[in-house]
Amino acid sequence: MKLLYIDIQNFRGISSAHIEFNGHTVLIGDNNAGKSTVFEAIDLVLGPDRLNRMPPIDEHDFHGGNYYIPGGENPKIRIEVLIVDLSVEQKRHFSNHLEYWDHAKGLIVVEGEIEKVDKETTEEALRVEFVGHYSEEDDDFIGETHFCSPKVDSGTPTRFGKTDKRECGFLYLRALRTGMRALSMERGSLLDVILRIREVRPKMWESVLEQLRQTDVATDPAAGVNDILVGIQSALKEFVPADWGTEPHLRVSDLTREHLRKTLTIFMSTSSSGYAAPFYHQGMGTINTMVLALLSMIADEKKNVIFAMEEPEIAIPPYTQKRIITSIRSKSTQAIFSSHSPFVLEEFPPENIILVRRDSQGVLTSQPVSFLAGVKPKAYSNEFRLRFAEALLAKRILITEGATEAAAYPAAARRLNELAPMAYSSLEALGVAIFDAQSDSSIAKMGEYFTNLGKTVLAVFDKQTDEASKLIREKVAHPYESAYKGFEDLLLTEMPIELLRQYYTEIGKEWPTSIPAAKNDDDADLKRALGEYLRWKKGAQAAAELISMCTDAMQIPASIRSTIGDIETVLTPRPNEQSSAV
Repeated sequence: MKLLYIDIQNFRGISSAHIEFNGHTVLIGDNNAGKSTVFEAIDLVLGPDRLNRMPPIDEHDFHGGNYYIPGGENPKIRIEVLIVDLSVEQKRHFSNHLEYWDHAKGLIVVEGEIEKVDKETTEEALRVEFVGHYSEEDDDFIGETHFCSPKVDSGTPTRFGKTDKRECGFLYLRALRTGMRALSMERGSLLDVILRIREVRPKMWESVLEQLRQTDVATDPAAGVNDILVGIQSALKEFVPADWGTEPHLRVSDLTREHLRKTLTIFMSTSSSGYAAPFYHQGMGTINTMVLALLSMIADEKKNVIFAMEEPEIAIPPYTQKRIITSIRSKSTQAIFSSHSPFVLEEFPPENIILVRRDSQGVLTSQPVSFLAGVKPKAYSNEFRLRFAEALLAKRILITEGATEAAAYPAAARRLNELAPMAYSSLEALGVAIFDAQSDSSIAKMGEYFTNLGKTVLAVFDKQTDEASKLIREKVAHPYESAYKGFEDLLLTEMPIELLRQYYTEIGKEWPTSIPAAKNDDDADLKRALGEYLRWKKGAQAAAELISMCTDAMQIPASIRSTIGDIETVLTPRPNEQSSAV
């Protein structure tokens, strides 16, 4: 079973959205772009746990909180999903409600037209819809999921109930479920899911509650509490009959079965001493690893499951992030993630990454990330994918033509921020990701690519021919062309000779034998030697190390200061500029 698309209308921060999924998928986008709302929408349609909440929606679930129109028809929340790749058991269970989906045309086959369609491009599909609204008559919110087929012109469509939802096997892993609730007995916890899949009904509730009811606390006179309780009993007899309010006791709790579900939790040893504490006292990495084990158990038990998981990277080291992604994908028919981690994105080919954006009107658009033209798959899978993933997660991207600039510009911005914090910010603080295009000829191509993804694109590059410069400026919103043919020439020309000599001295015994040493007191020869050294150390952050030695902002090359200052101006307009733009 796989989710093929979801349509969302009037749900929370989304006024409308249509998202198509390509098997295992990761959603990316800015904070508050609507990723969590998409997950909640899927859960509202397919999640059996959501039916435990009555009513299943409230006023905050309507876009803009608008749920009531006096004298008119109240707005409705509508969420439709299409499910394909059904198992034999699912086809049998949903046989009266199946439709045919034409993958070639991307639409439902009209009844009576199935014989005219190429069977290789069609498959049986299940379409269901959640509809919710405010009922003025009941003064309450009403919401229910139903089958879209057969279509009902009048009357009530067939309900898509809890048993049907369980047959679909959708599991939404919220942060609470994957953390504090994972090993509790609360409804919807991972432990509860496993028990329900195995159809295990714990027989402990009554016996535990009876023990608690019979357990007196603080009956020892030394505790001092019992004397107070006796005093309360004496005081009551002045106002009520003697057989009222007799024998007050301090007991553990007035728990019900539901309270007990939320209270019971797994205890685990926290150290070699063997002392046991609630599992959530473990480190976050351990907790999330336990969650991974539970997810594996669920997948093994259910066999046919769709996982939706938010930000699996939280408090987890990169190698564990990769294990979670790999394990869940291998054990599920479909896994849908949201993430802000480049290490998670590394595990997905570009066509399985969906970028979501939401405008001021609440319209959410989605865009699959296509493969970069001219980049060979082998190169992408090796050194290119991490840089690509980091850039996909950023709103602002600074493209450089090589590794030297990719290290030097962030280092220069950080140093300027340290030396003149009121005038400069680091590129990290400005939300800028660095992308090394590896050559000046690739800058225009990468600029166009990231611009089409809605990114703010900046680029720094060496002096170009008029034709090459024109092409870059057409494709990049904020181009910064150097007056020099090479970055090393910029440093050697604009940095103080005293600082260059200090850097040369600090290299000392590490000076490579393949490069002739500089002649004493010969500034030109010093620059010649350092130029050869910096080119020899390209990509090894030698230029960044030289810049970091600056003890005054004015020691950093004027060209670099100007570029970084202009980047800050572009990305953080001053108040007077904002007011003039209004």
